Amino acid sequence: MKITPTHIEGVAIVDLEPRADDRGFFARTFCREEFEEAGLVPAVEQCNLSFNHVKGTLRGMHMQVDPAPEAKLVRCTAGAVQDIIVDMRPGSPTRLQHVAVELTADNRRALYVPPYFAHGYLTLTDGAEVFYQVSQAYTPGTERGLRYDDPDLALPWAVDVTVVSDKDKSWTLLADGAVVE
Repeated sequence: MKITPTHIEGVAIVDLEPRADDRGFFARTFCREEFEEAGLVPAVEQCNLSFNHVKGTLRGMHMQVDPAPEAKLVRCTAGAVQDIIVDMRPGSPTRLQHVAVELTADNRRALYVPPYFAHGYLTLTDGAEVFYQVSQAYTPGTERGLRYDDPDLALPWAVDVTVVSDKDKSWTLLADGAVVE
């Protein structure tokens, strides 16, 4: 696998390095040693799968804080999504900056999301499915969130949001005192 850092420290794009033959290909999608060598937290405590019926479904922007901050490795296994993460690390020089990546079943790309980053994605196709490896189990009371449409973030969503949960619509805007630490 190929781990490529982004413009925000700690965030990486993970691409496969397939070994192909007449049967198809084989590729490693995760290696604890390679993640540690790249300075990334190996994300393997829990795995989650989400399926989305229609294009325009938004899930996010979520994160967990102390005592259970989580890193994620996110990959689209069917269809396509636009994945966006926002740096929420206290004191970070890139706080409130984002990284946006298109993850598709065809490009087989993954996004590494460090702890203290809000994470969300928007489906670009019907039937999009997303697989997450996470470094912490879901811990009630530690979840925080940002509004996907917060004007202070101005996140560049690729298509119109047509489906979003009441919970994700109800996160407080940054200007109104969103609690994210």
